Amino acid sequence: MPSYAELHCHTNFSFLDGASHPEELVEEAARLDLAALAVTDHDGFYGVVRFAGAARPLGLPTVFGAELTLGARRPPNGVADPPGEHLVVLAEGPVGYARLARALSEAQLRGEKGAPALDLSTLADAARAPVHLHPRRSAANDHWFVLTGCRKGAVPARLVREGPAVARHELDRLVEAFGRDRVLVELWDHGDPLDRHRNDALAEMAARAGVGVVATNNVHYATPGRRRLATALAAVRARRSLDEIDGWLPAAPFAHLRGAAEQHRRFARWPGAAERTVEVAGRAAFDLRLAAPALPDHPVPPGTAR
Repeated sequence: MPSYAELHCHTNFSFLDGASHPEELVEEAARLDLAALAVTDHDGFYGVVRFAGAARPLGLPTVFGAELTLGARRPPNGVADPPGEHLVVLAEGPVGYARLARALSEAQLRGEKGAPALDLSTLADAARAPVHLHPRRSAANDHWFVLTGCRKGAVPARLVREGPAVARHELDRLVEAFGRDRVLVELWDHGDPLDRHRNDALAEMAARAGVGVVATNNVHYATPGRRRLATALAAVRARRSLDEIDGWLPAAPFAHLRGAAEQHRRFARWPGAAERTVEVAGRAAFDLRLAAPALPDHPVPPGTAR
């Protein structure tokens, strides 16, 4: 039987963007018998504790990541299509998690609420940084997988706006920053007539660049029934009416979790895209308890609860 892991998923901790609680997403992923689920909220690990806690008793492997915003100039509220480019980073194991947590914290401190200050060069350096679980700096990125992201990713956005040559330049920049075996070109299919043509071009570009492709559904809600809530949240974030925001939103309610059979059928045109999700998840998934720092006990008076 086919197997599939969802590697790009937003919870409602992606404030006014994701429309489902972590527990709801975990329950649906388990019902669909997914091989693993990654939570990739915007610019933070806000929902990972609840995600991990819900997944553990169900035996669902957990992958931890974030969709990072590069070049954000202001918080996204009040803007229909906020500026900034997106990049999905998945942590491989506790070391990758520690490095990504550090990168997220430093970006938030440099920027402002809703607009972290982060660029590609800084992120590439963070991928090699020493952390408590790996106190020496790495020579190369060895604990992150980097996906090119959704329509706001530099590669797909340049492809649509400026053509394959400019998009290939952006892909080459990612390969130089993170390593050829660590960069994956993300394909998604939300039923838009242009999705197949864009995916064809991205897959061809990936083949020429010598990097893999990976299928995701860029999930923003657990089931199709949550689409109406997602639309309302988008309108609130943009401070527009439902009629005004309509043209900015996908035409169909397809940004939900899907099972392996459906994803393999949808991505059969691009061999390996669905299968590779399981390979990546198998390397990246871990129990969040393993990332806890080994803090020393602090002496307290006798009889005091620790």
